Amino acid sequence: MTAVEFQGVSKSYAIYDAPGDRLKELLSFNRLKRHRDFWALHDLSFEVKRGETFCIVGENGSGKSTMLQMIAGILPATSGTLAVNGRVSALLELGAGFNQEFTGRDNVYLNGSILGLTTRQIDERYQDIENFAEIGDFINQPVKTYSSGMVVRLAFAVAINVDPEILLVDEALAVGDIYFRQRCMRKVHELRARGVTILFVSHAVSDVKAIGDRALWLDHGRLREIGEPDAVISRYLAAMTEKDSTYLRARVVTDAPRRRSGPVRAPEIVETIPNIDHRFGDGRAEILGIAVLDEQGGRLPMLEPNSRIVVRISVRAKADLALPMVGFMLRNQLGMDFSGTNSAREGYELAAMQPGDIATVDFHVDLPELYPASFSFSPAIADGPLSGYTMCDWIDNAVALQMSRQENEIYGYMHLPCRVEVNARLGAESNAPPREKHVG
Repeated sequence: MTAVEFQGVSKSYAIYDAPGDRLKELLSFNRLKRHRDFWALHDLSFEVKRGETFCIVGENGSGKSTMLQMIAGILPATSGTLAVNGRVSALLELGAGFNQEFTGRDNVYLNGSILGLTTRQIDERYQDIENFAEIGDFINQPVKTYSSGMVVRLAFAVAINVDPEILLVDEALAVGDIYFRQRCMRKVHELRARGVTILFVSHAVSDVKAIGDRALWLDHGRLREIGEPDAVISRYLAAMTEKDSTYLRARVVTDAPRRRSGPVRAPEIVETIPNIDHRFGDGRAEILGIAVLDEQGGRLPMLEPNSRIVVRISVRAKADLALPMVGFMLRNQLGMDFSGTNSAREGYELAAMQPGDIATVDFHVDLPELYPASFSFSPAIADGPLSGYTMCDWIDNAVALQMSRQENEIYGYMHLPCRVEVNARLGAESNAPPREKHVG
C-alpha cells in the first residue's frame, strides 16, 4: 500500500494585478475574468511507498512547498487526484500552526490536538517534546518572544513525537544550529528505522544523498526526473551548473588569448577514464583521462592511510579558455561530497588554452586516516575565476578505490592528527616546552 499517491495533479493560483480586481470579479454579473492563472504544479503523477524516505529537490519557486502543503491538506488540488494514507505530521513554514500569543507549552497541546491526540496522549509525550526542544524556561513564554531557531526546535520536537506515519519536512532544518541539525538527522534516521514515511525537501544535496531512498526533481512545477538519489542529484546539479554557465556567458566577456602557431601538448598524458556515471558541461574542453598514482607513477590498487597519492588529470581544450581550472571531487560510498580541490583553490593559475592544447595536472594529496570504505574521484575542467566559472566538463565517479583497513579504530569519518598533553601550561605563561605524550 502506498503512503502518498499523485495522479495527474495540477495546482493553479489566481493572480490579480490589483487588490480590487478580486472583488470586481466576484461581483461581476457576467463573471468577467480579471485574473491570470499561475500553474505551480503541472500534471504530477508519482507514488511514495510506505516506510520510504522520499526527497524532493528543485530551484526556488519550482513547486516543492506547494506539493507538501497539498499532502498536508492545507491546499486543494486544482485538478487530478491525491491520496494520503496515514497520520501526517508536517514541519513546513516557521511557526506554522503556532499561536504567537500562546506559550510554547500551550502550542504543544494545541498542535497535538489538531493532529488528533487526546490530552492524555499529549501528557505522555510532553516531557519528550520539551527535552528534545531544549529551549529551557522559554517553553513557558509566548512564542512571539522566540528566535526562529527556537521555533524550529519546538516545531520539530512536536512533529516527531506525535507518532506520525508520514512526516513532511520542508527546509526547516536549514535554520537550526549544527548541534541541533545533527540531532534532527539522527532522529530522522531513527524514524526511518521505525518505518515512518518521510517526505524531505532540501537544498542540501548531501542530506538528500545520505537519507533518501528516492528523489524527485521538480522543474517549474513539472516532474523532471525521479529515481535513485545519486542519479537525480547529479543531473540536477548538472542542469544548475549549465544554467549558471549560460548566465555568466551572457554577462562576462573575456579577451581572447593571443593565437599561437600550434597546440601545446603535455609530455605525459592520461587517456583512460575507468567509469562514467554521468557527464556534463558546455563542451569547450574535455577530460581525457584520470589516474590515481603513487609518487613513482604507479597505479594504486587501493588507498592507504597516512600516505601521499597523486591524482593525475589530463584535459584538452576544444575552444579558447582564458582561465582554465582543473580539479576533482572526492566522494564516499554514500555519494556524499567528502572533499574537493582545484588548481585555482591551491593557488596555481593555469596558462590560457587554445583549441587542441592538452595539459596534465597532478594533485599531490596527503591522505589522512579515513574509515575503510570506497571513495570515488570525479574530475572536472572549468573556465573562469573561482567566484564565477563555467563548467566545461565534469565526470561523476570516474575512479573508485577502496581505503584499506587500519589497526587503530576510526571514530566517525576520519582521524585528525592529534597529540595529547597532560597538565600543560598554554600561551604566554609557558616558558618551557611542555612534556608531551604522543598517541598512535
